[in-house]
Amino acid sequence: MKKEAAKESKPEKIAKMKQVEEDISKHSDGKWTEEKGHARKKQKLTGQDKEGHDLEIDHHREDRLKKQMEISTKKSESSEFYKSKQLKFSDVSGHFRLMLGSETQLQMMIYGLGSIESDENSRFQLSIAILMKREFDWVNNQHTSVNNNIEVFDPVLSATESSVMTSFGCTVLSVNEEARREALKPTLFFMPHCRPNLYGNLLESNWRMDRLSKIALLGNSFEMYKDKVFNNQNLIQSIKRIKAAQRITTEFAINTGSEDVYDCAFHILSWHFFRTGVDCELPSLQ
Repeated sequence: MKKEAAKESKPEKIAKMKQVEEDISKHSDGKWTEEKGHARKKQKLTGQDKEGHDLEIDHHREDRLKKQMEISTKKSESSEFYKSKQLKFSDVSGHFRLMLGSETQLQMMIYGLGSIESDENSRFQLSIAILMKREFDWVNNQHTSVNNNIEVFDPVLSATESSVMTSFGCTVLSVNEEARREALKPTLFFMPHCRPNLYGNLLESNWRMDRLSKIALLGNSFEMYKDKVFNNQNLIQSIKRIKAAQRITTEFAINTGSEDVYDCAFHILSWHFFRTGVDCELPSLQ
């Protein structure tokens, strides 16, 4: 597996990975949709829980949140993190071209973004997705009239947040797919700091070479799970699938540089692409 080296020091990287492992162990009872990014946590709400959970749009909050998103997007666009082309350096672009093949458009699906109203990290993550759609030809082909929406799902999203996302060109799903979307077309899955069971669900639903070859995943580094053993039964199968997928994964680590705010939003994230070819076989789960 190819893994681009991050520029952060090894002790810092080990400390971050240790923190994530502790969070997985601590919050393994199904109540959380994501691991904590530093002090960041997101509570899972089921369909029943969401009754009365801000189902009406608050227009005052909506206006305020739109302004916050505009600020986050402008700040992200001018940041060293974005300008450094961490999201579009040549190796990554090359993998996208291979994945697209004869297709001219790339779908984008975001899982586990969290509350953009209460979490600045979530706003930065969404702003980067919006910028990718605006700029990168492998997300939004400027030579066609097609304008694919970014699809988003997180059970904590309110009606107000959903309305704001829609105004920024997103489609907020009403059905919880549990990250089991089948990649029938080339798709970028953006899953920042999601719990391993969601990555496992995505892999399980696409566990065939013609599906995996259509996936680009921007999410937690698979390398992080390589030598780890988990005792929680809810995670064992997901971790087993992640480890198996590593054998056909090319991974490029995201380097957030010295800007702390982007380190919180994007630490431990990597690009993942799945190798294809006549000599590639689907790894065994044993």
